[in-house]
Amino acid sequence: MTDPISRVPARRPGPAPKRRTGRPRPPLSPLLRLLILTQLAFNIGFYAVLPFLAGHLGGALGLAGWLVGLVLGLRTFGQQGLFVVGGALTDRYGVRPVVLAGCALRIVGFGWLGHAQRTWAVIGAVLLIGFAAALFSPAVESEVARQAVRWERAGNGSRTRVLALFTVAGQAGAFVGPLLGALLLTVDFRTACLAGAGVFVLILAGHAWLLPRRAPDRARGGGRGGVRTMLRDRRFLALCCAYGSYLLAYNQLYLALPDEVERATGSQAPLAWLFALSSLLVVSAQLPVTRRVGDRLAPRRAMAAGLLLVAAGFAVVAAARPADPTGTAGLVPAACFVVLLTLGQMLIVPAARAWVPDLAEDGRLGLYTGALSSVSGLIVLAGSAATGSLLDTGLPPAVPWLVLAAVPAASVLLLPRGATPSDARRADRRGGLRRPRP
Repeated sequence: MTDPISRVPARRPGPAPKRRTGRPRPPLSPLLRLLILTQLAFNIGFYAVLPFLAGHLGGALGLAGWLVGLVLGLRTFGQQGLFVVGGALTDRYGVRPVVLAGCALRIVGFGWLGHAQRTWAVIGAVLLIGFAAALFSPAVESEVARQAVRWERAGNGSRTRVLALFTVAGQAGAFVGPLLGALLLTVDFRTACLAGAGVFVLILAGHAWLLPRRAPDRARGGGRGGVRTMLRDRRFLALCCAYGSYLLAYNQLYLALPDEVERATGSQAPLAWLFALSSLLVVSAQLPVTRRVGDRLAPRRAMAAGLLLVAAGFAVVAAARPADPTGTAGLVPAACFVVLLTLGQMLIVPAARAWVPDLAEDGRLGLYTGALSSVSGLIVLAGSAATGSLLDTGLPPAVPWLVLAAVPAASVLLLPRGATPSDARRADRRGGLRRPRP
């Protein structure tokens, strides 16, 4: 077995030196700290504007509902659908130019959106904003994964812990961003857009100064045929499908959950509290969950456990629907759904990101990281239409939720099998803690 990043043979499980208890872990490298803080700042700037875009389009600009939906869909396509492009460019040119280009485009896009009054200008601005993220995010995510593997190889701990910290930073930004945006909206939407652009000016300046011109341990991708090889990689595509089923389930926070909350309370106002509950859970519990569970499980087992937790969240709502609870009691199943979905997310996301470096070809980590988002995003796009139709049918109220529970549960069977280099390193560490049998 060889490691797909360095092509150095993976160590076989065997005795390893014990790590002294109480010994502090080495700090993260300056590059890792920069990238993790980047994710925090990126989400603050992003979520200070985008949650309020639909209201601005339908209110201040007076666009029709179908046109608002089209604009939002184009932004999602310009981002998720083109992640694979950003990843491929990262492999070819390196992290620094792709990140700086993404920041520059995001600054222009937010400034344009703040001043756009015509439909074509709004569409152009949101496409530019989406493409900027399609450049920026795969570059940062693939480099974080690469450096997390390097950190793990140095004996500092599991890569999933680094990736969990990256997730926490992103979720913290997603929590703070809307609060900042709501404050700025007391002035106007243009002020929120310009503030978001200002955040990316700071990110651009910081990265131009601090981001190394060539990251350590990085092999440039060269030659052609990387996409064809990736599309023939059944193990990677299976991971994409399983991850896509999780994203489809997560998307129900915006599709199925609002209907359930409105049924129970007659209003969607409690949604804000449930979204805040999800964000706070990730910020406060992601690292403990990773330390106690994620580090001890191989990526396949961590993802399987997470998918089953997500399925259990849908099953809780399905079990409660026949009783048709309302009021505060009616919110209990929805809150359980949010908690179980978020716990599943805490296991799935770091495990999937930790798994990709073991499946990627040498020098193609950016391509594979971007493809994970693009392929799973296409699954969500197709599945969301089917989910919307399912919720609108006249079936018994528990049936749609049971069908939604079956999707992540069944996707456990899609997870690729077989040992990976990270499994070998995990077994190596465990072997050092075992006493030899007599």
